[in-house]
Amino acid sequence: MPPAEPSPNPSLWQRLDALLTRLRPQRRPLSLAIDAAVVVACWNFTYLFRLGFERWWSARAGYDTAVLAGVVALYLGVFVLLGVPRGMWRFSGFGEVRRLTIACTLAGALAASLVLLAQLEKIPRSVLVLHPVITVFGLASVRLGYRMLYEHMRAQIQGGEGAPPRRALVLGAGNAARLLLAGIQGQGWRVVGLLDDDPAKQGSRLAGVPVLGPLASLPEQVAAQTPTHVLLAIPSLRGAARRRVIELATATGLPVQTVPSAQELIDGAAVSRVRDIQPEDLLGREPVVLDEAGIAECLNGRTVLITGAGGSIGSELCRQVARYGPARLVLVELSEYNLYAIEQELSERFPQLPLLRLVGDVKDLAHLRAVMRRWPPQVVFHAAAYKHVPLMEEHNAWAALQNNTLGTYHAALAAAEAGAERFVLVSTDKAVNPTNVMGASKRAAEMVVSALATEHPGTRFMAVRFGNVLGSSGSVIPKFKAQIARGGPVTVTHPDITRYFMTIPEAARLVVQAAAIGESGQVLVLDMGEPVRIVDLARDLIRLAGHAPDEIRIEFTGLRAGEKLYEELLADAESTLPSAHAQLRIARLAPLERTGWLAGLLRWLGTAAPEVPQRELAGFVPEYRRPPA
Repeated sequence: MPPAEPSPNPSLWQRLDALLTRLRPQRRPLSLAIDAAVVVACWNFTYLFRLGFERWWSARAGYDTAVLAGVVALYLGVFVLLGVPRGMWRFSGFGEVRRLTIACTLAGALAASLVLLAQLEKIPRSVLVLHPVITVFGLASVRLGYRMLYEHMRAQIQGGEGAPPRRALVLGAGNAARLLLAGIQGQGWRVVGLLDDDPAKQGSRLAGVPVLGPLASLPEQVAAQTPTHVLLAIPSLRGAARRRVIELATATGLPVQTVPSAQELIDGAAVSRVRDIQPEDLLGREPVVLDEAGIAECLNGRTVLITGAGGSIGSELCRQVARYGPARLVLVELSEYNLYAIEQELSERFPQLPLLRLVGDVKDLAHLRAVMRRWPPQVVFHAAAYKHVPLMEEHNAWAALQNNTLGTYHAALAAAEAGAERFVLVSTDKAVNPTNVMGASKRAAEMVVSALATEHPGTRFMAVRFGNVLGSSGSVIPKFKAQIARGGPVTVTHPDITRYFMTIPEAARLVVQAAAIGESGQVLVLDMGEPVRIVDLARDLIRLAGHAPDEIRIEFTGLRAGEKLYEELLADAESTLPSAHAQLRIARLAPLERTGWLAGLLRWLGTAAPEVPQRELAGFVPEYRRPPA
């Protein structure tokens, strides 16, 4: 929700919010000062409770004030030691109360011990025992009172400026829902109820919010509770079950948001950071299970070089590789901005990881050789590529061959000369019986890698194929979203066109896994699951944007140059062999029988750009079927 414009006549709550904002940089010293006042107040209250109103002051010893000063100093010292002042009062909950209890118990025990050791007999022993207990209640009350005030203030500000109230119905009543309720309070949300399929939870309350019934009762509860949003708080839901719940939620016609998935939580996302439903949530794919030990053995303590490090796949490879603690990560990227973006992200997330940021072009063999001689990599991931099929089909065909095929040769050769242990080419399903230049250029790149595997046995050369990646640069998702935002139409090439899809993190994880288990000369293919009709994907995006199916028109424009109606199956048991990982298979490829193939290809790529490179391309890539003119 965008921030509201400042009012020319701010209300009391707005002025209070502005004051608290100004005081926030001084949160820790203010917290200590208030805590000191509470400790003093609770010391006096303990006397009042123990001795009564008539004697609570007169019966004290003359040195009580000095003892109290020492007690306050002791409490504040323990608070600083245990990090109590770092707590944010507006988010106070059970965790903060537990920390206060530990701190007060420790400080109270130390204070009592010192008083007894000093033989200060006029300090009542009951005061020493009761004071920490009362202090816990006092400190907790101050914090929870502040939180209640803050949440009320935010609700008044957001609700008093014309913003429509957000009433949420939450799907799920587990731990994620509990954390969600704690996190969105004071952010303009009012949770009207929860739904959960666990019979033991139905009819109970979670953080004061009732569990109204099972998930299937969502339509009835929407009619009864009139929420404005549906929030999905079941991060453990996977695959088809997650898709069914999302479809149930979107069928209500209300905006649907979700807490991060289980993998996003592992990666550090906060439960309270709800996000819109994304197309990848609808894929119905099971999560990728990795051989973490095998990958760690492959990457930990090694120098890893990634070409195309700033691209959609390359940048995710950087994130995945960084998790395994390489000795150095070398980033090679042609785009200065993309290199800067991934460098900034990695520096923030992995501050101890040595990074080498290099602007470079894989078509420049001399530069690649110089880089790998100076910083010899043990593992190379080659993700630099042109991949847009229609764009590479006509006037940019030679550029695609130079970058995708010759660039692969340069990167692979430089890696072998530098003594790399593994070289992994990121390929594509479009290399299977290619009908376009982009696919043929990637198939030629695979063949280059296979040829070099024979010439350089000291390096394991392998290629990994996968299909379309949701959200990658040039994918249909951003295009469809932009068209929906404009009110349509959404353009689809053909009503029957299908593609295999997976998420960027999935693809990158499996590429890393392939590097750990692949053998030299192999082409590994990823299990892409079931194909998705593009028109169904478009309808999902329309629905997720909050539109009825008839509000946004879908227009069919016809297949583009070089485009297939159906992509080839990537994990067909008849054309692949199993590998050590269930989601990776080994392609059974026809052997390259032509001697001098690589030398001939390199001579051709070293010539001036032909007017129609497709004619010669078919001679180097036998599977390439050039579409009729």
